[in-house]
Amino acid sequence: PAMSIPELIRLLMKEGMDFEQSFQIAQKTFSYTNHTVMGEALEKWPLDLLGSVVPEIVEIIRRIDERLKSEHPELFIIRDNTAHMANLSVYVGTYVNGVAEIHSQILKDDVFSQWYKAFPERFQNKTNGVTPRRWMGLCNPELTQMIKYRIGSDFLNDLDRLNNLKPMIDDDMVRQFNAIKRQKKEQLCKVIEKKEGIKLNPDFVFDVQVKRLHEYKRQLLNALSIVDIYFRLKDGSLKDFQPTVFLFGAKSAPGYARAKAIIRYINRIAQLINNDPEVSDKLKVVFVQNYNCSYAEHIIPAADVSEQISPAGTEASGTGNMKLMLNGAVTLGTLDGANVEIAQEAGVENEYIFGHTVEQINALKDSYRARSIYEENADLRRALDTMVDGTVPTDDTQRELYLSLLDGAHWHKADHYYILLDYASYLDTKLQANRDYADRKTFGRKCLMNLASAAKFSADRTICQYAEEIWHITKTQY
Repeated sequence: PAMSIPELIRLLMKEGMDFEQSFQIAQKTFSYTNHTVMGEALEKWPLDLLGSVVPEIVEIIRRIDERLKSEHPELFIIRDNTAHMANLSVYVGTYVNGVAEIHSQILKDDVFSQWYKAFPERFQNKTNGVTPRRWMGLCNPELTQMIKYRIGSDFLNDLDRLNNLKPMIDDDMVRQFNAIKRQKKEQLCKVIEKKEGIKLNPDFVFDVQVKRLHEYKRQLLNALSIVDIYFRLKDGSLKDFQPTVFLFGAKSAPGYARAKAIIRYINRIAQLINNDPEVSDKLKVVFVQNYNCSYAEHIIPAADVSEQISPAGTEASGTGNMKLMLNGAVTLGTLDGANVEIAQEAGVENEYIFGHTVEQINALKDSYRARSIYEENADLRRALDTMVDGTVPTDDTQRELYLSLLDGAHWHKADHYYILLDYASYLDTKLQANRDYADRKTFGRKCLMNLASAAKFSADRTICQYAEEIWHITKTQY
C-alpha cells in the first residue's frame, strides 16, 4: 500500500504539478496505520529490484528521501540502497497510529522513536474493533436473543448498551448463559465430527487458540503445556483436572518452515493423546483443517478459554481476542496487544493473566539463557524433549526448531519469543483457569463480565474514531 504514495506524486506531476506541490497533496491525502512490530512485515525493497519494475517510482522515492534529509538529516527512507516503506509511510502522511494502546506506545518508544521525536503531533492510537453483527448476531443468535431480552433489540448497533448487563448478572443469567454455551459446544462438536472425524464431548472445557501460525503467537507454548499435562495425567501427579479439549486453528505462510513444523508437531501430539485410552476421558487435542472465518463462526461461540499468549510487546492488537470476549470466553493471556485493554475493561480478576511484561523482557534480554530454564524445570524438559526423542515422530525442521529454543540460530538468540521464560507462569495460570471451571456459577460470572465489558471493542467505535480524529469527517457527514 505504501507504493501508492510515490504513485500519487507521479500522477500529479504528470498532470503538470511540480514535486513540492505534489508532495504536499500526498502528505494531506495519506495517513498510516501500523499493524505489526514484526520486522519482516515492515516492507523493505532493494532499489535495484524496484527500479527494474517501476523506475519512475524509484526516482520519486529518492526525491522524497532527499527532502526528508534536508529537514531531518538523522532520518532516512533509503539506506543501503533499500527503500524502507514504513519510514516512507510515516513521513508522507498526516497521522500515524497503532491499533492498541500498548502497541501505539511501543511505536513511539521503540519502532519509530526517532520519528516520534521529529513529528510527535502525528502519532495516535486507534484500538481495533470487530463487528458485533457478525461476531455475535450471526454466529451466536442464541446469546444475542438472551441479551436482547434484557437490554433491547438494537444493542448490536449500539454496543455500549452491553454495560447495562453488568448489574443484571445473577444466578439465573449465569444458568442461561451456561446452557447456551453448552448448546454452542454441541453444535461445534457436530461440525468437528463431520469435518475432522473426531468425536468430542460438549461437557469438556473448550480451550481455544485460533489465529495465524507464527512463532511469536506461541502455539508451541500451548502445545508443550498440553504434553506436560498429558504426562502428569498419565503418572497421576495432576489431580482435579477438568476434562478439556484443546482446539487449534491456524494457517502458516507458504514458505514459513518453522510454522509448518509447529503444525506438524501439534498434529503428532494430537495423534498420541487422542489414541491413548488412559486419558480419553480427560484430554483431547484437535487442530482443525482449513481454519477460516466461517469455521471461526462455529468455534468462537463455543470457547470457554481464549488463548492470547504472545510475549508482551509483539502482538499489535489482536481481534480474535475481542470476538472470543464478546461471546463470553475468559482470556488466558499476557499483557500484550488488546489483552491489556480487555483486562482493564472486564477487570483483571475476570481474566487469567500471566508472563513477563514488556519492561521485564527488555530488562533481561541481554542476560537471558534459555538452557538454564530447560535444565532446572524437569517437567518442561520432559515435554520439550518429545520434539526429538521419539515420543512423537520428528523430522529435520522439528529438530531445528527444538535447537533454536535452546541454542538459537545464526539469525537470532535462543528462545527469542521467550517460551521457556514464560512457561512456568503460563502452566500455573492455565491450570488455575481449569480448576476454576469446576465452579460453573463463578466461572460463568467471569464469562458474563467479559461479554458485558466488550463494548469498547466494537468496530463501530473504532471507525467513528478514525472518522473524527484522522479523516476529520463530522457525524453529520456520515
